[in-house]
Amino acid sequence: MASSELHNMNDHEMQRVVQYVTASTSHARETVCDILQTGFTELSSLATHSTHSFERDALLEYVSQWTIKRTGQPEPLVREVLACAGRWLDEMCEETVQRQPESPGSSADGDEDSAPV
Repeated sequence: MASSELHNMNDHEMQRVVQYVTASTSHARETVCDILQTGFTELSSLATHSTHSFERDALLEYVSQWTIKRTGQPEPLVREVLACAGRWLDEMCEETVQRQPESPGSSADGDEDSAPV
């Protein structure tokens, strides 16, 4: 997924994800769409504005918690929808990790603290 697609996932791609998740779960299309748009928007925002380095699991947990709070949907529902959209979330997470600016003195694999000394 190109950086421009990460920041502004096109409507066609979003509808494809919504359709896939709706067909894979028993949840209403509007609910699925709200959860996915909220989660993807926050992930895109992190990719463009954050200066911190994130592990995949921590990033997905943050997006899950953010989405739960913003949508008011129950945690199991949000987690199921986001898990079902895992392929797209993983692509976005990968882009987010790749876009993180590397601070002087930090390792390329992100194991060290990324804060400047």
